[in-house]
Amino acid sequence: MRPLLLLLTLISFADCPMAQNKETPDQLYGPLFTAVQESRLFPDSKTFVDAIPKEDPHKIQYKYLALVKNGDHVDLARFVEEHFFLPQKPLSDYETTETDVEKHINRLWHVLHRKADSTAAGSSLLPLPYEYIVPGGRFREIYYWDTYFTMLGLRESGEHGIIENLVKNFAWLIDTYGHIPNGNRTYYLSRSQPPFFSLMVELLAGIKGNDVYSTYLPQLQREYAYWMDSTAATRHAVTMPDGSVLNRYWDQLELPRQEAWHEDTHLTPPGLHSREGLYRDIRSAAESGWDFSSRWFGDGRSLATIRTTTFLPVDLNCLLYHLEGTIAKALRQKGMEETARRFDAAATARRQAIIKWCWSPKAGWFTDYDLQGKRPAHAPTLAGMYPFFLGIASKEQARRALPLLQKSFLKPGGVVTTLRSTGEQWDAPNGWAPLQWVTVMGLEQYGHKALARTVAERWVRLNLRVFRQTGKLTEKYDVVNAAKPGGGGEYPTQDGFGWTNGVLLALMKKYRLK
Repeated sequence: MRPLLLLLTLISFADCPMAQNKETPDQLYGPLFTAVQESRLFPDSKTFVDAIPKEDPHKIQYKYLALVKNGDHVDLARFVEEHFFLPQKPLSDYETTETDVEKHINRLWHVLHRKADSTAAGSSLLPLPYEYIVPGGRFREIYYWDTYFTMLGLRESGEHGIIENLVKNFAWLIDTYGHIPNGNRTYYLSRSQPPFFSLMVELLAGIKGNDVYSTYLPQLQREYAYWMDSTAATRHAVTMPDGSVLNRYWDQLELPRQEAWHEDTHLTPPGLHSREGLYRDIRSAAESGWDFSSRWFGDGRSLATIRTTTFLPVDLNCLLYHLEGTIAKALRQKGMEETARRFDAAATARRQAIIKWCWSPKAGWFTDYDLQGKRPAHAPTLAGMYPFFLGIASKEQARRALPLLQKSFLKPGGVVTTLRSTGEQWDAPNGWAPLQWVTVMGLEQYGHKALARTVAERWVRLNLRVFRQTGKLTEKYDVVNAAKPGGGGEYPTQDGFGWTNGVLLALMKKYRLK
């Protein structure tokens, strides 16, 4: 075992509380879960997995199995109504009479606010010890990478206390489960999401001072150990032919997503792709946050050809580069210079590997590395802006990337996620708040301030136009038509919406836009 990984393993098992044993809804309810999800009793498959049982789950399952064994007709709708509390209606029904978007956002923080959780037997919710902010709509729990972009707006609103509590919640999740899950639900425990924890710590340090780095050093190290496969049954880390190590998304399970059971079980993989492999690749795309996109498709068009685990994502590796650098900074605060140098070396090696394996001179763009094709992926996406966002690229690479960004990605409403239209939500014509921020800040960092401002102005203008027409801020937008919310994907466009609020407010403040 490499010395750094051995150190990580020792750190991760030291003083780390045992993860709580939490059963997922399919484990709790067995055949009842399958019957409900396959019957399409609820238009949204997430409804049932978020329901709370009115009595012991094992008793509910026993009652259901007894009815089935006796040959009785089971009225599923009635049975579920009698035995479960269903989730409240989503935030899409929230209306505002406010015309000032900043005032609207400041009110929304209270609508999206959740107090510290209490434990409910049989609930899929992983109770958090501190208050938090949810995205909105069907998303009733905290989400990992969403939260960083929500924090940007909370900072502008002066909500420093909730920012610190959000970081504390994520630290608690790392200590309790060994990683930050996709969201605080049992059915999300098999995966994480883009590792923004080090950027959250950095943001909090900008508010409270640099002692924050050393405070969260144990959790930063455990987060790193998870992604480097020191403590988890995953295969996130991949050794390249030259001995360098890069990472990919990898869910621990090979079964349909509990929250999208019907959708996954009715998808047929083509060719030699096994159904189990299909499920893992779908789940791994959910870990990426880009669920779903042609970025992960073998044929560039169809979800059935998804092969997420065969790509080394450029954004993931840039985030891990930031994590390595942040750990080194925290170690120096602790006086652990020798160990800090190891993480500096790991960050330097990763930067070199990203440039070697993910930069496409032909495209003039950073792309994911295709392990199957043994080349940088041929279809560029906006994930290629992460090396600029996190200061990995050279100035020459920034100059080379500008023509493609301006000619192909820049649209009337901001920057588009990919250059393909497939009906998936993380493809054209949609634009998303986090990628606008990554692009704007990446351009700023490399001195392209005029273009950065152009992207910001177009995105803010689109957000404000839709808000004035509908009274809502939504999850995603159509940046090509630039007059309506985005569409596509497995569920209707949600409003609320945490990261849209955060990025919009941050960009308006940065560029003094109204």
